[in-house]
Amino acid sequence: MVAAVLAGAVLTPAVSASGAPDAASVGRIHADGSRFVDESGRVVVLHGVNNVDKAPPYIEPGDGFTVTAEDAAALAGHGFNTVRLGVSFDALMPTEGVVDTAYLDRVAGVVDTLAQYGIHTLLDNHQDGLSKPWGGNGFPEWAIHSRPGVGEPNLGFPFFYLMPSMNAGWDEVWNNTYGVLDELGAALGALAARVSGHPGALGIELLNEPWPGSAFLSCYPNGCPGFDVKYQAAMQKLTDSVRARNGDLLVLWEPNVTWNETMPTNLGKNPPISAPDIAFAPHDYCIPSQLAIYSGLPAFLRGLCPLQQGKTWGNIDSFTARTQLPTLVTEFGDGDAAVLRNTLVNADNRFVSWQYWHYTSRFGAGAPKPDPFTGDLGRQLVRTYPRATAGTPGRMIFDPDTGDFAYRYTPGAGTTEIYVSDVHYPDGYAVRVEGGRVTSAAGARVVTVAADGSAPVTVYINRPGSKGATVPSGPIGTGSADSGSGSGSGTGSA
Repeated sequence: MVAAVLAGAVLTPAVSASGAPDAASVGRIHADGSRFVDESGRVVVLHGVNNVDKAPPYIEPGDGFTVTAEDAAALAGHGFNTVRLGVSFDALMPTEGVVDTAYLDRVAGVVDTLAQYGIHTLLDNHQDGLSKPWGGNGFPEWAIHSRPGVGEPNLGFPFFYLMPSMNAGWDEVWNNTYGVLDELGAALGALAARVSGHPGALGIELLNEPWPGSAFLSCYPNGCPGFDVKYQAAMQKLTDSVRARNGDLLVLWEPNVTWNETMPTNLGKNPPISAPDIAFAPHDYCIPSQLAIYSGLPAFLRGLCPLQQGKTWGNIDSFTARTQLPTLVTEFGDGDAAVLRNTLVNADNRFVSWQYWHYTSRFGAGAPKPDPFTGDLGRQLVRTYPRATAGTPGRMIFDPDTGDFAYRYTPGAGTTEIYVSDVHYPDGYAVRVEGGRVTSAAGARVVTVAADGSAPVTVYINRPGSKGATVPSGPIGTGSADSGSGSGSGTGSA
């Protein structure tokens, strides 16, 4: 392919959406202050999806649910470089004290498959509703002694969290009453050991959406510092179990799930978080939206979502300022386009990584299924973005309506990589660099940039003939950019 140089821009033809990005390879990612960095010290941004199987037999590639090599190729082609793969205590240790090694092998197999396409796997210890006796999942029945009372009402998700019997079960967890944290630590340690030496394993998320149990009322209206001290001790105990078997993994801590109702977390206050390679794993949902989706409440309540999500991102900012740990938003979206857009704008403003909820295999049983990332959803989630920055990131902006992208960074050693959306440029894209030069081939799905010196580098990517975007002013996290505006002059919601 021949590149045409016009007014300082390189015009590159479109590339088929079926092709995976160049140089699909993975190496260890670790935390460096509030950023994720790769083995070369470049600052990494992760964009990806969830694939969480909550029902037995769990993680069976080819079953039409679990991601396969075909899914990995398609996801990588859309620029996704991470998958949050659901695992569960119930599957890891179906019998007390006995780890299911066949299940561990299946997990490791998926990790290796995704790694072949440049995708990093976060292993998410998932639960929703504690355990099967409540209609939930996650903890094996043998691990929890509490049971629903005779005639005790159960209204299902999310209202079953208010059941006294479930709160008693969660109290067993946090008090380690019957050794459940010890057994969970052993199970997660076995998982960590099994993926040792597998470069695609990004880390382990210790527990999805942990409920405070009978302490939940103390979390309103401004968070629950008393419970969070106990909760942080539990997270540290599980972290130690993982690190005893594999010291190379990131370990991700979620806030207790009242976070989803805008309650701030007190993690890292008493005591500070001092262990290395810890990252924060909040979710960004809107309660009015979820009640409209799951409980049939009026859809107009979704108009409250920008207010709620603004508070959630303010809580993320407070946590980051306090702990200087990196954030990976491990769930958001859930079928609401407005909520989705709010999350993506806020994440771009802060250079924060994310994993969309939810993706199910397009292949295997019932295949092939339509690609969910070619319509309106894809125009939001498939984004041009700097997946690895050689230097210090500055501001960036991406307009999902036009494909206009602009990014500025202060260079360091190495090459910066920018994934170019395979959705937004049907007639190819133009790339222009100030303070550096493009080193990738014309038409590459991943544009590589080398700096000319130590001055800031600015990269512009847009459709041919577009006026392009302008890099927003101000430091990262000010919220002065609006990804819906190519000018970068919008107000944002941070």
